Amino acid sequence: MTSVSSEFKTDNVFSHPEKDTMNLFSLKTANKRELKTFKLHSLHMALEGVIDGALLLNEFVLLKSLHGTNYQISYLFQYSVVIFLFSVLFNKIVKRSRNKKRLLIWVGVITRLPLAVMAFFPNDADIIKNNPHFTTFFLLVFLVYYLYKPVILPTINLLLRHNYSTQNFGKFYSYATTLNKVIIIVVTYSFGRLLDYDHFAFTYIYPALSVLGILSIALLTRIDYTDVQIEINYLRISQSIKKSLQRMAEIVIRNKPYRDFELGFMFYGLAWMATIAVVTLFMEKQLHLNYASIAFYKNTFNVVAIICLPFLGKLIGNVDPRKFGAFAFLSLLLHLLLIILTQAFPYNFIFWGLQIYPVLVLSFIANGVFTAAMALLWGIGSSYFCEKEEASDYQSVHLSLVGFRGLFAPIMGVFIFESIGFTGAFITGITLLLLAIFIMLFSIRKRIL
Repeated sequence: MTSVSSEFKTDNVFSHPEKDTMNLFSLKTANKRELKTFKLHSLHMALEGVIDGALLLNEFVLLKSLHGTNYQISYLFQYSVVIFLFSVLFNKIVKRSRNKKRLLIWVGVITRLPLAVMAFFPNDADIIKNNPHFTTFFLLVFLVYYLYKPVILPTINLLLRHNYSTQNFGKFYSYATTLNKVIIIVVTYSFGRLLDYDHFAFTYIYPALSVLGILSIALLTRIDYTDVQIEINYLRISQSIKKSLQRMAEIVIRNKPYRDFELGFMFYGLAWMATIAVVTLFMEKQLHLNYASIAFYKNTFNVVAIICLPFLGKLIGNVDPRKFGAFAFLSLLLHLLLIILTQAFPYNFIFWGLQIYPVLVLSFIANGVFTAAMALLWGIGSSYFCEKEEASDYQSVHLSLVGFRGLFAPIMGVFIFESIGFTGAFITGITLLLLAIFIMLFSIRKRIL
């Protein structure tokens, strides 16, 4: 069994809050290169905030404006996670690229330019209803769009690591991330209001996002970075992938605490992926919420997540990640349980054009706690089970399993909903989460980390 290195535990970024707080709001320790990187990264994150804020309502655009089917909603979510199944392949492509800035530009153009196709969609509900190929085009555009994740996200991390000192990395990254989250909240609400005024506002907003998306990636290429030209006798890419898969299988077999962690994550992931599309359908078909109300609930969990992140960030460095995982899963379970109770206690009122269900508000508060906890656990949880130099291998296992369950879980959730209804689908999710929590707590008792 691989134990966590003492170096990792003592050097964890969340382990010294007092020391970190002293220079939290100071940029005096940064050099010119760091400040230039911070400026460009912040502008990138600001533009990404505009894009992410608008696309946070994407599944409702498909459902309400384009009259997409239940299964098409699941496909849209499926595209955003199934790409992680190919994370090993894309990782090899990034590593072997001799000009990573050119790679960024090409990926940015290929994945974001198709959003401009929305400009050719008609602003007529009858034409949309009678021509289902528009929803097909919509789904194809976002299938291509989500391909940016396994290439651009690790490349951004590489650029930042190349330019930021260890002392300033977390501080600058948190500044840019906070800016991103604030912009997301503002844009989500504004776009929701606009969609209530014009259900087809996406036909001119999404093409604008296409331009902003390419510009956002272009800003990253201004960050200083020199590709290291080292002659390496690479294996053929198929051989390299095979070797990586063998290494991943070895990790799961050898490291029993990590295997338990991923097994618990598997049941949690099935629950989350199976219910996320059903929650969307519930808000539209059961509650009949307008766009502004949907944006309000989306922003509720985002605000709660922002508030909770600093506290949970300190907590995760001081508890067993399996216990932290059980807490995160319990938060999601509470979210689903409160959605069920919204049907039993449907009292609501209108405030400034927003349809407020008090029980649903509580549900999305619980979802905000879950979102904050999972942002931390999903990103760094695997690292607690290995030595520092093994972290990328362990994260590869994690991401590949995310992609695997993404192949079927979203569709499974819609199938369960259509078979036994909203309550049955949510109870199925709750049952899977109880199994995930049990596995985590059982593992803590039986296997010492």
